[in-house]
Amino acid sequence: MPLANLENNLQLNYQWVNETADGHTILFLHEALGSIPQWKDFPELLCEATNTKGLIYERQGYGTSSPLNKKRTREYLHDYALKELPAFLKAIGQSEPLVLFGHSDGGSIALLFASVYPHLVKALIVEAAHIFVEPETLKGIQPAKKLYTSTSFKRKLEKYHADKTDDVFYSWYNTWLSAEFKHWNIETHLSSIKAPIVVLQGSEDEYGTLKQVNSIIDQVASVQKSQHIIGKCGHVPHLKAKEEVVRLSEDFLRTIK
Repeated sequence: MPLANLENNLQLNYQWVNETADGHTILFLHEALGSIPQWKDFPELLCEATNTKGLIYERQGYGTSSPLNKKRTREYLHDYALKELPAFLKAIGQSEPLVLFGHSDGGSIALLFASVYPHLVKALIVEAAHIFVEPETLKGIQPAKKLYTSTSFKRKLEKYHADKTDDVFYSWYNTWLSAEFKHWNIETHLSSIKAPIVVLQGSEDEYGTLKQVNSIIDQVASVQKSQHIIGKCGHVPHLKAKEEVVRLSEDFLRTIK
């Protein structure tokens, strides 16, 4: 896979999917513990179904991109969205408006990016995104440390993150459960978003309630906006309800010119 070279010797791993397609380009933004391979075959399926190109990358600290070099702060999602992502796109010469598909942390990053760089966003598909911290979010995260230290969960993550695995896990776990992150909130950015948007969430998402979805839909300035709650599904609809997410995304993208 190619590496994008950014300032300060930062390298980000990325991959193109269905590159010969003549439709829009979908940028896939991964979750808090994610990487390129953890998307499985979903990007290929979606891009083939919609005749779009796919661009997937790993943020700093993940997969085979450069490791983290400082402690994560409350503003880490802002940093990824408003500093790293524009620099990455510039480094690979990508200047056309993109369709953003963001999952979990990636969904929050997509919203932040779209609020500040509207000229670079054609449309948004956000899945299981967070715009504020709920008690349900913390309740979902709290058991993760025991799983990480006493089950095969760590070994599974090591397949994707190798010697970065502890940093990936504890940067997520410790940040979200910290006192300073309790009041993290990006709702003030939503009114600046005007691109067409569809918001997806599983009905049984263990990290957030439908307040997240409703608040996004209520506050974005997009004329074209919709939401879909996927029944009997948790935090990762694009894997657990793959066909439905492809269909919903395909229907949405058919309306984007």
